[in-house]
Amino acid sequence: MTRLALAFFGSAAFSVPTLAALFEAGHDVRAVYSQPPRAAGRGHKLTRSPVHVLADERGVPVRTPTSLKDEGEQRHFADLTLDAAVVAAYGLILPRAMLSAPRLGCLNVHASLLPRWRGAAPIQRAILAGDAETGVTIMAMEAGLDTGPILLSQAVPITAETTAAKLQDSLAQLGGKMMLEALEGVAAGSLQPRPQGDAGVTYATKVERDDGRIDWQQPAVVIERMVRAFDPWPAVWFSCRGERIRVRAGAVVEAEGPPGTVLDDEATVACGSGALRLLVLQRPGRAAMAAAAFQRGFPLPVGSSLG
Repeated sequence: MTRLALAFFGSAAFSVPTLAALFEAGHDVRAVYSQPPRAAGRGHKLTRSPVHVLADERGVPVRTPTSLKDEGEQRHFADLTLDAAVVAAYGLILPRAMLSAPRLGCLNVHASLLPRWRGAAPIQRAILAGDAETGVTIMAMEAGLDTGPILLSQAVPITAETTAAKLQDSLAQLGGKMMLEALEGVAAGSLQPRPQGDAGVTYATKVERDDGRIDWQQPAVVIERMVRAFDPWPAVWFSCRGERIRVRAGAVVEAEGPPGTVLDDEATVACGSGALRLLVLQRPGRAAMAAAAFQRGFPLPVGSSLG
């Protein structure tokens, strides 16, 4: 393994396995860039990103600029005299001056099979669309949004049990391994990037907090995908008796009725087409529980409407 002088850009939990892989491989990580600490929890305590925490544990300097447009920030980056920079779920766009500063350029870990699902939420959008597979792409970065040439890609299946949380974990681990392979190939000159092309381009728009609200007019298959795609955040929910009830798991069944109507004692709810059996539910501030147990404390009567 060729030891390279690197900087790492990342913030989310998805980024951590890649940074950990760089450390374990013995690369010279000279700086880590991450989003600034943010207020979190009931006490609104300033909390470092998962990447920031790992970098601190390893004694690597962490920079948390709110913007990379500042010329002084860009000069500091250039002065690191890097072989390459590695980017994974960072949260800010790197300007051209920073993209071109490292000798071998900037490499990005992206959680989709580019050019499908460029953008902010590729994992959730792939599940929502009913894709049979997704994967990881290692890309040589350029100024466009996830438009850079592909160095490596590897597919991962999406099954009926795949949730965003599980998929993120598996893609994050895969991304770390693939980045080591990509860095070695780029440094040796044995790995040549290939253009993405124009066919099959889709965009993964950002997930918003209210995207998880159930519209029972939607087909049951769509709502069930939402349950898996928005696990753990923003979660899928409906309003009932003044409470926001989360649906943590559901199954599509063949049944009909006015959308939003509870059809039986098994918490089966009619949708725009088909029905969704609610398998695991959660009230605010309570633990998630199987529908049968949930119904004993918060019944959803047959014939009632969930909106």
